[in-house]
Amino acid sequence: MDTGELAERRHVKKPEDLTVKLFADGADIAGMREMYALPYIKGFTTNPTLMRKAGVTSYEGFAREVVAAIPDRPISFEVFADDEIEMERQARKIATWGRNVYVKIPITNTRRQSMTPLVERLSKDGIALNVTAIMTLAQVEAVVDAARDGAPCCISIFAGRIADTGIDPIPIMRTAVGLLAASGNFELIWASPRELLNIYEADSIGCHIITVTNDILKKLPLVGKDLNEYSLETVRMFFDDGRAAGFTL
Repeated sequence: MDTGELAERRHVKKPEDLTVKLFADGADIAGMREMYALPYIKGFTTNPTLMRKAGVTSYEGFAREVVAAIPDRPISFEVFADDEIEMERQARKIATWGRNVYVKIPITNTRRQSMTPLVERLSKDGIALNVTAIMTLAQVEAVVDAARDGAPCCISIFAGRIADTGIDPIPIMRTAVGLLAASGNFELIWASPRELLNIYEADSIGCHIITVTNDILKKLPLVGKDLNEYSLETVRMFFDDGRAAGFTL
């Protein structure tokens, strides 16, 4: 192994040494309990899409089960209405489910109407928020203006979806970190990561939180792995699968 590879491996942080906080993203209660057992998982997020995929049929029943199982780390539950008045009713109800609950509010509804007036009302009333589905710096600035000096507020930028469009999300995320630096009640979330490397990218730019699905979190044991050994394991996988398939030429 050359000195460059040794240096590269030496500087890969272990999960417990990261500055960025790891939040588990999902709606499988068994998986959430599994992640809760890991001290470096600092919080949890979910959304209606994840809940539907997990087969959740009772929103409140599921949420209360999660809060009972995870009483001491932040958990975000999202409203699912599209009308601002109904969103507000849902948000105020969700906020009563636990002192560790953050209410997720989408940056707009499906009719492109900004939800920052709702964010402002809820934040001033002391409701912790997670403003979600954000993809532009203009949206970040609007939320900062609405919730400045209010209750704790997370701003979720969907960096993975930005990357899906061919745009590098890192400059956007780095600028957002700076926009939030002067306001003590905000934390920036790197949402929708696509690979484990995103955790280290988020950490390197000073992002406060990254939400990560269980399938990516389960790759954490690979951190610092010897690349020569990993190469050999990959070759063995191809060989074993070719033999198991009974291929002949």
